[in-house]
Amino acid sequence: MSRGRPRNFSRDEALASAMQLFWDKGYDNTSLSDLTRAMGLNPPSLYAAFGSKAQLFIEAVDLYGRTDGAGIWDELETVPTAKAAVHDLLRRTAENFTQRGEPRGCMVVLSAPQMAGGDAEVCDALKLRRLEKQMALEQRFERAVEEGELPVGVDCAAIAAYVASLQHGMSIQARDGATRETLVAIADCAAAGWDAMISANIRPD
Repeated sequence: MSRGRPRNFSRDEALASAMQLFWDKGYDNTSLSDLTRAMGLNPPSLYAAFGSKAQLFIEAVDLYGRTDGAGIWDELETVPTAKAAVHDLLRRTAENFTQRGEPRGCMVVLSAPQMAGGDAEVCDALKLRRLEKQMALEQRFERAVEEGELPVGVDCAAIAAYVASLQHGMSIQARDGATRETLVAIADCAAAGWDAMISANIRPD
């Protein structure tokens, strides 16, 4: 049997197949044989093209961010208020997580390996991507303080962690079969409780 790549090998198509598999089964539960079968490659070809399972996974996560995961965060900086930006973000999340009938929810959240004994390279890469989104929220709230929308002393880091945690929870709900209506209702509940949540997170002088 030839150890080279198939004559019609398409790296982009193979990566897209790996992305769907990792998204569906998670990093730990996706075996090398799963990957080679889905991608149409033998192990030497897979390693030659992508380096390792971990490197392939990280590339697949980045592909997810450019394709199926795209659009959720697009308006965070352009929506006029922080409250409206969060509501828009969560409603976009609800729509994104319930499109089509394939693996739903966020790949970055749902495909993460177990931390204990997990691949450190993969765990660190996913943690970094999650923290980047949370930091984007925190910076948006800090801007809202500067613009006078949010009160001075509000704990922007805590609010950002709350919104990020809510979005991660929506991902679990989606994987468990929650409808778009249910997820939109979660977004609406967050918006309805915004003012009380802000008031409860003002740091004392």
